[in-house]
Amino acid sequence: MSLSYHEQMDLKNTKKLRELLKELPAFASDFFRAMEIKKATNTRRNYAYDLSTFFYFLKSENPYFKNKDIRTLPVSVLDDIKPVDIEEYLSFLNYYEKDGQTFINHEEGKARKLATLNTFFGYYHKKEMISTNAPSVVDVPRVKEKNIIRMDANEVAQLIDNMESGEKLSKQQKIWHERNKLRDLAIVVTLLGTGVRVTELVGLDLTDLDFDNGAMRVIRKGGSEDLVYFGEETEEMLRAYLDERLQMEPSEGHENALFISQNNTRITVRSVERLVKKYASTATAKKITPHKLRSTYGTTLYQETGDIYLVADVLGHKNVNTTRKHYAAMKEENKRKAARIIQLREKE
Repeated sequence: MSLSYHEQMDLKNTKKLRELLKELPAFASDFFRAMEIKKATNTRRNYAYDLSTFFYFLKSENPYFKNKDIRTLPVSVLDDIKPVDIEEYLSFLNYYEKDGQTFINHEEGKARKLATLNTFFGYYHKKEMISTNAPSVVDVPRVKEKNIIRMDANEVAQLIDNMESGEKLSKQQKIWHERNKLRDLAIVVTLLGTGVRVTELVGLDLTDLDFDNGAMRVIRKGGSEDLVYFGEETEEMLRAYLDERLQMEPSEGHENALFISQNNTRITVRSVERLVKKYASTATAKKITPHKLRSTYGTTLYQETGDIYLVADVLGHKNVNTTRKHYAAMKEENKRKAARIIQLREKE
């Protein structure tokens, strides 16, 4: 039986999680089993990555754990870990090497890994299997608020114009552009016109499109199903590409995928990131990613409607506070307006 994209990703994440569990204490299996009810497979995999880094740190840097087998550690060992050990771990995260690779974590990465430990220790503390939760009393690294990067209206128009003409591409790029023009336009316009995540876009199947209602079925972060509606411009690009797509012969297992790569398989997240970067560079000096196109959609929708709850709903945010980051662009625009209003001298 052919698996859907999301089923394939769940299978891949589950296999990776099982590999990572072999690097963790045996008691960690209880934690991950309890998470299955609420957390998606990619979230559980990310937790496992973070925890494997933590126990790697203990094994390589903490004398107490030097000669111990991580797999056989009892859950009570968590009570032996003190806040100062967690602080040393956060310092270790600044720069370390593992399996021949160099890793660097900034404040955001360290804050996330501390949150993972807090949840991990918290689970066993709640179950009364340990008496302390050392990560919970460690100060969270201060993450600097970043301005949301988005494309302005004129940049969006320029991007689409450049994609249609291909004039600003290199000679080699133009060869691929002619082959993939309709697909690439459909991808970028769909990202800009619906605000879907790149993972939601690459997971689209032919059967997910509903032109009668101007909607597409997407699988949201966490696995929930949702309907996303699109406008005339997006429909036009999708229909143009669909005529071409229906003539293709995808590889086995990819027959129902909407967006197909040069290898006749479902297009990957990495491929979409590359094509967005390539085309966006012809229209703006900003570093644009698929997520920046999502931010562009979110801020534009808020500017037009002033309804943050609508924006949260359309973007698939479970918590409206997640959506409030789109205020950033509005704040900058208000600053610009203030600068234009104030005149120090009357113009002659």
